[in-house]
Amino acid sequence: MSDPWIRRFRPRPEAAVSLVCFPHAGGSATYFHPLAQSPTLLPDTEVLAVQYPGRQDRRREPLIDDIPTLADLVTEALAPFDDKPLAFFGHSMGAVLAYEVAQRLGERTGARPCHLFMSGRRAPSRFRPGTVHLLNDRELAAELRRAGGTDPMFLDDPELLADILPVVRNDYRAVELYRWKPAPPLDCPITALVGDQDTQAPQDDVAAWREHTAGPFDLKVFPGGHFYLNTHQRDVSRIIAGALADRTRRPAAARTAGGTAR
Repeated sequence: MSDPWIRRFRPRPEAAVSLVCFPHAGGSATYFHPLAQSPTLLPDTEVLAVQYPGRQDRRREPLIDDIPTLADLVTEALAPFDDKPLAFFGHSMGAVLAYEVAQRLGERTGARPCHLFMSGRRAPSRFRPGTVHLLNDRELAAELRRAGGTDPMFLDDPELLADILPVVRNDYRAVELYRWKPAPPLDCPITALVGDQDTQAPQDDVAAWREHTAGPFDLKVFPGGHFYLNTHQRDVSRIIAGALADRTRRPAAARTAGGTAR
């Protein structure tokens, strides 16, 4: 199955659950390539990564600076993947987008994700004004250095920097102009994850994700800043695997036969 929106770095048609990953502002699907290779998740969880327009192999496509529009398009792109339960992992801007897609899936099909993992982002109901998208190029590059999620090689090369700054500014505009429309809580479990030094996502605001589900809620705090998961991939994989254990646990015979438990 080929789709411009969804990347399958390691296809696992026999997997019991698909984990759909939503990148941060300025990020791309390849950010989740290490997670897709995680032996902790394989073979029973297949990682799918969303590729936003305007970057990498979609760089010639127009950028989208509106979260609701992006959520509508991603929801449509996920329609072919409804043959097994979906779980969502969203980091930073990706968490907001994952939440909006989850709401749309429930409204349109009645089948919301089986679990949401919300990383490095305050709950939608905790609004904080943001003006990063209004910074000039020099200031925006400095902000990227401070956040620590961008390879210094890109920031030190003027040509590469000129390519990524419009994408980053576009995504920050999308998430900073996003306003949550009050909606009933979801009914799926939510696990919120955050670095203990993340100035973009204060722990109290991240803990407020519990207000957005009628199901179980858990908060995981890691040492580190906004991109804590760069150095805690293994721990994050274990948390995901543990949370999805009931969905992925199958008899040995089913694993051998390559069958999928639903």
